Amino acid sequence: MPGLRRRFGDYGGRYVAETLHEALDELEAAFVTIVPSEAFRTELDRLLRTYVGRPTPLFRADRLARAIDPKNETISALYLKREDLAHTGAHKINNAIAQVLLARTMGKTRIIAETGAGQHGVATATAAALFGLPCEVFMGAEDIARQAPNVGRMRLLGAAVRPVTSGSRTLKDAMNEALRDWVTHVRTTHYCVGSAAGPHPYPELVAQFQTVIGEEARAQMLEVEGALPDAAIACVGGGSNAIGLFRGFLADPSVALYGVEAAGAGLDTERHAATLTRGRKGVLHGAKTLVLADDGGQILEAHSVSAGLDYPGVGPEHAHLRDTGRATYLTTTDGEALAETRRLARTEGLLVALETAHAFARVEEISRREARTRGRPVTLLVCLSGRGDKDLATTLPALEAAETP
Repeated sequence: MPGLRRRFGDYGGRYVAETLHEALDELEAAFVTIVPSEAFRTELDRLLRTYVGRPTPLFRADRLARAIDPKNETISALYLKREDLAHTGAHKINNAIAQVLLARTMGKTRIIAETGAGQHGVATATAAALFGLPCEVFMGAEDIARQAPNVGRMRLLGAAVRPVTSGSRTLKDAMNEALRDWVTHVRTTHYCVGSAAGPHPYPELVAQFQTVIGEEARAQMLEVEGALPDAAIACVGGGSNAIGLFRGFLADPSVALYGVEAAGAGLDTERHAATLTRGRKGVLHGAKTLVLADDGGQILEAHSVSAGLDYPGVGPEHAHLRDTGRATYLTTTDGEALAETRRLARTEGLLVALETAHAFARVEEISRREARTRGRPVTLLVCLSGRGDKDLATTLPALEAAETP
């Protein structure tokens, strides 16, 4: 287990109240001493294998590939990394299990978390229940309304869901409230951050716990294809599933990395969450990164049909990867994501999360771009980060309205 990176180029760092420095130092020290230990690794590996269900499979989506490329001109093979088949239905459980195990080892007696789409809240509530620790999840009132199934799951798992009614009543505001709670209860409580964002050491800590996605996918591609993919693709809100996938291929320059963020109602409107495309440098939730902000530096409200992408910031490593050109970031509108949700359901029988649908909506564009560059059809790998049962209250009315003459 490597050490913890504090900064990613010009991004990252720790910009928080003095009262949190001791807790963050304690967490960093625990990570570099406890996580590499044989006892911790053995227990985490056992839980990932026997409880989470890892390794998650790699699925070759031939019907979707031919729907996108009927003449076989740009796609030779399209593979999906099936994080939706992990316990709780999304990649979030990889990080939550590891963080709560670490918190218990540190002697913490209470777990708190923030959540947008509810997947991280469900994952944290699940891990807390497994270890017998009380759990409280902060969630924007707007997200509670559009993610009712996950709210019910958290409560059934024994977690208290704390509605947040300030600001835009979404993920940004939930994270604000979780940080306020942590300041008050810092000695007994572990804040289980769900994305590769926030103050040091969280961006690096979460990325390392999610790297299992990329490491598995790399080995599986070599096993089934005898070669690495030409491009790896994932959706980006805060960016934890994307950075987990990307880290498996960062040292492979032949593998192009693509992140897809939410263009919402369109980049020419003020209703989007395209931080990497339209953002500027700023500080949000304790880290320097790219943010949606006005000329005075005030954080703007983000918008996406997907609660998990509805965030005006991004993990600092993604900002660095954008600046260096190692990764390319594209955007998908709400309408494109909804249409892609329907295409995946009807070609492959997969109900994917709205977050994930954003990534799939750009597969055709990426295949054309990479095939043109390489002069041949290409092999693509997409992280299917979560399943879409939770989104049906949003997805079904929107699709029915679109189909009504």
